[in-house]
Amino acid sequence: MVAARQTKIDSGLSHSPTIRLLAGLVITLSAVAVYAGYTIVQLRGLEDLQARTIDRNRSDSLLLLRIQNNLNSIALALRDMLDDTEPYGLAAWRAPFQRIQNDLDDALRQEERYSPFDRPPEQRRFLGEAVMQFWDSLDRVFALAAGGHEGDARVQVRLSLEARQQAMATAVARLLVENNEIEQAAVLQTQQIYERAKRDVYLFLTAMLVLIALTSLYLVQYNRRMFQQVSELSERRHELAQQLIGTQENAFRSISRELHDDFGQILTALGVMLQRPQSREDLRELQQIVQDALEKVRSLSHALHPMILDELGLERAVQQYLPGFQKQTGIEVRYEKSGEARELGGGVATHMYRVLQEALNNVAKHAKSAKATVRLQYAADAAILEVEDEGVGFSARNGKGMGFVSMRERAEMMGGRIEFHERPGGGVLVRLTVPSEKVHA
Repeated sequence: MVAARQTKIDSGLSHSPTIRLLAGLVITLSAVAVYAGYTIVQLRGLEDLQARTIDRNRSDSLLLLRIQNNLNSIALALRDMLDDTEPYGLAAWRAPFQRIQNDLDDALRQEERYSPFDRPPEQRRFLGEAVMQFWDSLDRVFALAAGGHEGDARVQVRLSLEARQQAMATAVARLLVENNEIEQAAVLQTQQIYERAKRDVYLFLTAMLVLIALTSLYLVQYNRRMFQQVSELSERRHELAQQLIGTQENAFRSISRELHDDFGQILTALGVMLQRPQSREDLRELQQIVQDALEKVRSLSHALHPMILDELGLERAVQQYLPGFQKQTGIEVRYEKSGEARELGGGVATHMYRVLQEALNNVAKHAKSAKATVRLQYAADAAILEVEDEGVGFSARNGKGMGFVSMRERAEMMGGRIEFHERPGGGVLVRLTVPSEKVHA
């Protein structure tokens, strides 16, 4: 199992800020939507307050004033009824009171429709019942007057009708005062809504400015990091070019030394032996020298480019390389292969083979491990190469050497991904993943 602490080396620049910018855009649009919804709710509340309270209250107050005028007309009519200087009897006042009653009843019906919703039911019923009782009492007064009891009728006017009229006028005045208080409270509530709306606008604008400032700072920081990474990448390319030139010169020097020393001595020995008489023993010695020279040539050819890669593919090249590596270094290498083998195109086989070589060379030079495992997996969506050892771990190695740089560069050239994982018990797992579209390219 790969371990607890993981060191992953990515090739190329850091991830694009598109996701973060889209997230910021989503947050901004969400904030705008929430603020717009809240503002709409506030406006609807204001409209409802205007329609349900202020306008309704004003209409009700106008109707109460109309009722109050009718009650004042009743008071004047009652006063005139008690005036002894009038030449008419009480029955003559029935027609004026009928006109007042009609108008008053109409005003009461409309006032009932426009009365405030929070007015108590008993208060709603009081005025109507008081008016009905007044008209009943007035009918009894007119009945007494029609029966010839003018004096008793006038007494009823003084004792009952005037008191009932004053009670109704007081009730209407109280309702007008309550409506005025309700309207003042509604005006105060309207001002509070406007104040909240103004405050919310300022808060929203401040939040938008802060968000824009943060987004701008993020873009500035991202661009600064990007330019810094480009600069570091340029330096890394420069160092890589220098290392490649040095490695190339070292390879040429090694091949030159091999050709000069080994092959020069072999050819000199062959020339000397060919000049003297040949015995059976000399021929066997000559045959051994020729065989050694052939092995040297094959070794050099394999180091430069294993032809088996072109002829039989990566899997056979790995199977041929591992025994030689094991024999040369003494490191026991276990090879595991899974999945159905397939042809690797576009130089992928060469790059994967070189990564295998570099990883095993790091094991031999730095890991101090007696064992290593090589895994080649053909998955449905990728080809995966793993080299795992049981050595000193990643922290004891140099992660900026030529081998690591070369492996990263080759992974980038294939469009793949290379990872370095430190195992919990020691050792390192190198994993190269090449996507299937690159494998079949």
